[in-house]
Amino acid sequence: MMLQAAFDAFNAQDYTKARELFENLAHQENPTALSSLGYLYQKGLGVESSLEKAFALYSRAAELNEPAAIYNLALMYADGIVVPHDQFKSHELLIRSAVLEFPQAQYEAGLSLERGIGCVQNFSEAAFWYEEAAKRGNPNAFNNLGVLYKEGHGVHQDYARAFICFSRAAAMNLPEAQFNLGLMYDQGFGCDADHDKALEWCRKAAYNGHEKAKMIIQGLQEEGKIVW
Repeated sequence: MMLQAAFDAFNAQDYTKARELFENLAHQENPTALSSLGYLYQKGLGVESSLEKAFALYSRAAELNEPAAIYNLALMYADGIVVPHDQFKSHELLIRSAVLEFPQAQYEAGLSLERGIGCVQNFSEAAFWYEEAAKRGNPNAFNNLGVLYKEGHGVHQDYARAFICFSRAAAMNLPEAQFNLGLMYDQGFGCDADHDKALEWCRKAAYNGHEKAKMIIQGLQEEGKIVW
């Protein structure tokens, strides 16, 4: 199958061969090939970088409802790349891609709804899209959904669910979730209070670069309460 051969070449970093195969398929209006070729032009892989060509290819793929292309167009509108900066258009495209079950778009749609970027702020809709992205394994979506459950924004406050969400994201090595899980153990929210586990997760978050966790660990060290 030519498409699989193209992806095999891409994964082997043979971008010239990947481009040739994607181009053959793009001439047949294959949406995945159009989107992938757009990515090669955007990143300058096997071709001279051209954001204009990338935008044109993403647009063609988007007309064929290719979710990754729609998502990449959303980012271009959000960043004002090739097209004028337009957060409303970006959000509209994120929702289109999210409906087509593209996990990163689902997470970004949730984020824009939570923050009211390009749309009316809506915590319950944000929770819906975070949950959809979380079902597909997005660690940031698990973490942000956990925050909504902990705070009771857009959903009924539920510490047990927040604890589960933070645990799932922390297991995926997301520093923010590791820190949040440490707080849950420290406060006994959704679990039995366990200061040893709280410290363990705070350490992991600090090790993975979480600034607030690093400050806490450093403070405890300076007070002589722990050894790193």
